[in-house]
Amino acid sequence: MPEGPPTEFWDLVCAYFKPHPWHGVGIGAEAPRVVTVYVEIVPTDTVKYELDKPSGYLKVDRPQKFSSVCPALYGLVPQTYCGQRVGAHCAERTGRPHVVGDGDPLDICVFTERTFSHGDILLEAIPIGGLRMIDGNQADDKIIAVLKGDAAYGRWRDISECADTLVQRLRHYFLTYKDAPDASPRATEITHVYDAREAHEIIRASRADYEERFGNMVEQLARRLKQ
Repeated sequence: MPEGPPTEFWDLVCAYFKPHPWHGVGIGAEAPRVVTVYVEIVPTDTVKYELDKPSGYLKVDRPQKFSSVCPALYGLVPQTYCGQRVGAHCAERTGRPHVVGDGDPLDICVFTERTFSHGDILLEAIPIGGLRMIDGNQADDKIIAVLKGDAAYGRWRDISECADTLVQRLRHYFLTYKDAPDASPRATEITHVYDAREAHEIIRASRADYEERFGNMVEQLARRLKQ
């Protein structure tokens, strides 16, 4: 739930309306160390689902083109936006000045030993690193996290504790989920795998981009509903 407006206002709104998973759900009081995640895809999905941003419903984006499936829970971090700051961070680290943010909420992958039957759920996750992915000329970072409290992965705090096999599975998925394995050139590129410290930097940058892009939206809604 967004921070700022009076609690009684949000109690009233949430009593009648489902909060939008991107704008109406808070990132979490402990962010960036622990973040809320809205899950769109689970590893058994052979269809790529994604949040329909205007409505807040989960929609079918496309059937997966190839046999590869996402090896982790995959979704977004609420109240984040990959804009100027996220793009600038990627441009600086890669030496590519024309890279920009992709204009979407920040993507996140969550490792867990448990099986989830479907997406469209919220959970708490601990970021441990990330993949610096570029799609065209757009920064499309994928934060890597573990499910809070998970018996197998929940104690990890940095990507250095993660088996390289798991990271390679994520790399393979994101390099092939739009292209055939032998495609050249590829639509996507992964330039770096980074640690928890940098993942926290990306989350903070995406929060600042969100505030710049949508920061007054909640206040405008509150004023209109009180009229």
